[in-house]
Amino acid sequence: MNMIIDVLTLFPDLIDQALAYSIPARAQKAGRIDIRAHQLRTWATDRHGTVDDTPYGGGPGMILRVDVAHAALGALDHGHKAHRIMLSPDGELFDQTMAADFAAKKRLILLCGRYEGFDARIEKYVDQKVSIGSFVLSGGELAALTIIDAVTRLIPGVLGNAESLKEETFEADLTEYPQFTRPEKYKGMTVPDVLLSGHHAEIQKWRDSQRRKLAS
Repeated sequence: MNMIIDVLTLFPDLIDQALAYSIPARAQKAGRIDIRAHQLRTWATDRHGTVDDTPYGGGPGMILRVDVAHAALGALDHGHKAHRIMLSPDGELFDQTMAADFAAKKRLILLCGRYEGFDARIEKYVDQKVSIGSFVLSGGELAALTIIDAVTRLIPGVLGNAESLKEETFEADLTEYPQFTRPEKYKGMTVPDVLLSGHHAEIQKWRDSQRRKLAS
């Protein structure tokens, strides 16, 4: 069974358009992953498609309603078989280890906030809160796209070169070694001699030392 990722958002076009390029687009075309963006307003309870309201206790901005979000989750994931992720600046920090964990799952649901965020009661119906960094975005869509891109790369068969994935940045807790290509000389800067030597063992030794140096 191929992986499925559902994204709940007020801006599904933003998700669809961003994923129409590069590796996520090729992965979808090849049938390795099925990514579906859903309009949260679909589950609004009134004819105006209202998904938010003013906060109890006062304060600025609008809050996304728990009943709408819960209805959407239930409709997409009846029986709670997917791993439900709420994008939030106070969530667990997303990293490569988490990306690998997500890539091993059969289905993800990404819940994208807007305005001042969700009614806190929605947290009862999600499995994990995730953040891509200690900063505030206008909404969860960019965070969702970041996660999707990182996860898609780790799905077997998506990247054509398995060695590329094996040596990917942050694998084995090391950053990737510096890379060079033509021209050999540019404005006084040259490619390290060892990379021109053709001595594969020495090249690998140099690359390993560079990764350790960058990781320290």
